[in-house]
Amino acid sequence: MDIRRTILWVVFSMSLLLLWDNWMRYTGKPSMFFPTATQQAAPAAGGAKSDVPQASGAVTPANPAAGTPASAAAVPAGTTPARSEIITITTDVMKVDIDTIGGELKRLELLKQKDALDPTKNVVLFDSSASRTYLAETGLIGGPFPNHKSGFVAKPGPRTLDGGNQVQLVLESEQGGVKLAKTYTFKRGDYTIDVAHAVTNDSGAPISPSLYLQLVRDGGKLAGESKFYSTFTGPAVYTEAEHFQKLDFQKIEEHKEQHATKADNGWIALVQHYFVSAFVPPANTPREIFTKKVDNNLYAIGTILPLGTIAPGATKVIDARLYSGPQASAALEKVAPGLELVKDYGWLTIVAKPIFWLMTQIHKVLGNWGWTIIVLTIMIKLAFFPLSAASYRSMAKMKQVTPKMTAIRERFKGEPQKMNQAMMELYKTEKINPLGGCLPIVVQIPVFIALYWVLLASVEMRNAPWLGWIHDLASPDPFYILPVLMAVSMFIQTKLNPTPPDPIQAKVMMFMPIAFSVMFFFFPSGLVLYWVVNNILSITQQWVITKRMEGGKPA
Repeated sequence: MDIRRTILWVVFSMSLLLLWDNWMRYTGKPSMFFPTATQQAAPAAGGAKSDVPQASGAVTPANPAAGTPASAAAVPAGTTPARSEIITITTDVMKVDIDTIGGELKRLELLKQKDALDPTKNVVLFDSSASRTYLAETGLIGGPFPNHKSGFVAKPGPRTLDGGNQVQLVLESEQGGVKLAKTYTFKRGDYTIDVAHAVTNDSGAPISPSLYLQLVRDGGKLAGESKFYSTFTGPAVYTEAEHFQKLDFQKIEEHKEQHATKADNGWIALVQHYFVSAFVPPANTPREIFTKKVDNNLYAIGTILPLGTIAPGATKVIDARLYSGPQASAALEKVAPGLELVKDYGWLTIVAKPIFWLMTQIHKVLGNWGWTIIVLTIMIKLAFFPLSAASYRSMAKMKQVTPKMTAIRERFKGEPQKMNQAMMELYKTEKINPLGGCLPIVVQIPVFIALYWVLLASVEMRNAPWLGWIHDLASPDPFYILPVLMAVSMFIQTKLNPTPPDPIQAKVMMFMPIAFSVMFFFFPSGLVLYWVVNNILSITQQWVITKRMEGGKPA
């Protein structure tokens, strides 16, 4: 049996299946493989209608297995009379709109990150518009206390850095003799916002409030998301005990979500391709973690921190941080343990992280991510040179005996058992291992897949130019030059490989470069650049080995 042909046939069949699945998703039909947790749907009308969460030691009665805190009942909204005013804070990296109703972060624009669809605009994370609801909310629960529906008063002060290194916004609200002061601190060159909550008890009686921090988002897909590869969009939780847990909007919708619900460490986040927003409470502070459906196509993830008993006249201050920006590994590692895991490489993280570390070291020398990809590809190719050489030697031997294999197939046509026996005798006589061309490739597959995810997940490639017409390695080639080169290189590789004896199989193998190239027309140019360079190196190595063996020289 020609095992190598069988493996190639299976790979090709799976490729066609994936192409069909991508086409189904592209035309809006359900996927056969990927969950539809981020279905495109309009956010709830009128923005977020989220209830204030409730702390509870018990799980939700309707779903005890999920272990999520109960949050069905809402604390009455704040009654402090105040009009809505939008306060805009501007630093060198972000522009943030904060509503005095609730102190809610309603819009956050990243000034150094260009929009994927319109490069004249910046990326907007937090938003409250007709097409997107994405908010950061905080407040108190446990009584008639100020929450994210209460009216706040903004203290006067600067709203831009104005040459300084930080700018602060202080918002105050009072309800039932309990005053809540929110202090947002924005720093130069930093995507981390310090969020301090000072609770002062002027009610004349002890109180035991809890502070909640929550992120609210609709479940819609990102605008311009590729139909030919899937990236994660949704909530995430991290604790030292449970580690990194990605959650699914659809499971939240169905009350089937499962995640850590109690801890004294970690963070909660909303993740999307290249960017993340995460609330990081203080370490060693007990908290509950919850997820819930807020409204139609609107979901929340949050954490609740008991503040203990606050005596009359006393003040309790609790500090937290809100990171909202790109998934840059170096920045995320400084914010909180485990936050770099939002840059998700899947089950190949153990391979992908060293690859990305190597890329950053190369980039420090070259200063260009395009050349970094090329150098990294060469280094990986050199590391696997012996394995690749063994594979190409096996292919060259198979190519030399292809006429004999064709003759055997013709001689024993209709007698598969005798044909397989004759094939095995041929392999034994010619000293050919039918798996020799496949096993070395199989060993390399985890590295190639890990590198694929590194290039796909790294925001460092976003808006990063290479040369000439490639101005953004995270976007498709605008003139499709690299995908065409990819198709040509795959065609050359096919011609260098042994020709299948079966004419139909031969035609299928010739069709494969076209099938794969269709996908690469929509892939980020950085990924296509890697494959083009890898193919060119493979062609060179395979051509040299084949020619040497044809000339009777050692390969």
